[in-house]
Amino acid sequence: MQELLGRITALDPSASLGIRVIACFDELMVGQVNLHGLLATAAALAGVPAGVDHAGRVTRVGPDGERLPADRAPHTAPREPIDDGTEVWIERVGDPEPNDAIILERLALAVRVRLSGTREGWVARDLPHLIRTESSAEERRESASRLGLSPHGTYRIVSAPLFAQWESHVGWPSDVVPTTHGTLHVLVAPATTTTVAASPCGIGVAAGVDDLPRSFQSALVALRLARPPQEKVVCADQFGGLVDLLGDPATLAANPDVKAIDALLEYPWAGGTIEALLATTTARQAARTLGVHHSTVQTRLETVRTTIGFDPLQGYGRTRLGIAYLSSRLINSRVLDLPVPGDTASIPHEASNQ
Repeated sequence: MQELLGRITALDPSASLGIRVIACFDELMVGQVNLHGLLATAAALAGVPAGVDHAGRVTRVGPDGERLPADRAPHTAPREPIDDGTEVWIERVGDPEPNDAIILERLALAVRVRLSGTREGWVARDLPHLIRTESSAEERRESASRLGLSPHGTYRIVSAPLFAQWESHVGWPSDVVPTTHGTLHVLVAPATTTTVAASPCGIGVAAGVDDLPRSFQSALVALRLARPPQEKVVCADQFGGLVDLLGDPATLAANPDVKAIDALLEYPWAGGTIEALLATTTARQAARTLGVHHSTVQTRLETVRTTIGFDPLQGYGRTRLGIAYLSSRLINSRVLDLPVPGDTASIPHEASNQ
């Protein structure tokens, strides 16, 4: 699929997102995602509600993944019939968007496959019970059992945008889950998983069934820190205990150092220099990492100290710098922005200049 994407993009850049739509629904069909998840995917990709009428039972889902009142679609909504009177639609008002037709076509195919694989197609959603803090321990363990997971096993939650590029299929339990950052493709992977063939993607910390909500939150942090093409997959393990701190929105918003970091990042060299300072122990080592003269880093360090108001190489300064920099990256992350049709870039990313 990725080879095909490359060839088609070279011939017709507007087709690249369409191919990603196909790959997305292929992944969801392999993962046997239920009807709600399929509708949530179509709605998120189209940016408008999507619905299905199956045997007189109407289900509508909004772009945020939440269920909507079971009304009929507007008369003008593009729709696709399925066998036995079932039909799906996306509730676009006005002129269609470039990928509406392919979203609707793949939704219809995925729904047809879903309905042919189960008596009603309205199966329980077990994976969300695993990752929600509101679920009881009993609900979580029952859901794990139905998904074929061991109640005493250890797993990792993997999260990816619906438009992520997958180089190969995985046979892990998966679903489409609404989050505060948008609707995401969420999977349960073995605890040994530290990378996957997807871009962009976040991998949570290893956890038992009872602690999978924490793995899910850490997977969200890891995904938002991804920066394709240089960082396609981020594993939460690399941040240790910081991942819990970074997963708290209130903590991010209250950190006064973040605004200073944002101001510093206006300099084109700032991102690369901060990362070099965090990865090394001295300014001289940072200079070697950046491939610049030691005096250049010293000059930049003076600007850093003046802008952020503390010395990043003394005491807790390096810790403050690291937390503020990661917080800024999370707050300003663009990794979940849906690529626009015609965009030849694989995924939106934030450059890190030296």
